Amino acid sequence: MTFGRWYGEWKGAVRVLLIAGFALLGGCTTYVQTQVAAFSDWSGTDATRTYAFVRSAPQQNSIEQKTYEVLAANELATHSFKQVPDASARYLVELSYSIRGDMVTVRQPVYYDPWPMYGGWYGRPYGWGGYGGYGGWGGWDMGPTGYVDQSYPIFVHSLQIRMTEREGGREVYKVTASNSGGESSLVRAMPYLVRSALADFPLGNGTVRTVKIPLDKTGGVSNEAPVSVGTNEKAAAPAPAPAPVPVQ
Repeated sequence: MTFGRWYGEWKGAVRVLLIAGFALLGGCTTYVQTQVAAFSDWSGTDATRTYAFVRSAPQQNSIEQKTYEVLAANELATHSFKQVPDASARYLVELSYSIRGDMVTVRQPVYYDPWPMYGGWYGRPYGWGGYGGYGGWGGWDMGPTGYVDQSYPIFVHSLQIRMTEREGGREVYKVTASNSGGESSLVRAMPYLVRSALADFPLGNGTVRTVKIPLDKTGGVSNEAPVSVGTNEKAAAPAPAPAPVPVQ
């Protein structure tokens, strides 16, 4: 076997191994990161946590609203809350939510492929909903030959949960959760928003933190416990999460 032929086969084998390695990395857990901010005047002395949902005028006959209330009710139940008729509820719970679309431009490196005869391999941004990830790879010690600007859609999902005392209207808890990515569906994002917002309830007044929840590729939410990033607070215990309504 000539040196040139041996060297060509060696390069091809190395490339196959590297591609296989990146494929294995692709099997690692992907997380949805949600930013959470809470304001609290919670006394923490309630033996019975009873509540009822209240709706704004546009939410009165909304199927979407009812869907999100089911998600919130299931999560509140893990914190000993019980849903009751309005007249006997100690707390009133309001949900408000939104989704906003935008475009983000990312400057990506372009690499020269020193082994074109074996076919190029280039990465593509990926992640939840198809945004964020690895750039291209072009060989050892090979710097980018240039850069190109690529634009991607990004969507910001937000949820606010507000609790007030039914008698007197005093606000006792308000928490806001938001995340962003390529997911264009608020329905698919809502289970992550709800779990993140209510993880470790009740949070201290003025708490700001990031919560990570493993992405369930089947469309639901992983049963793994939400994990707080950059905080010493205790992670919430695992709890079954309802699957979002198929849609979209």
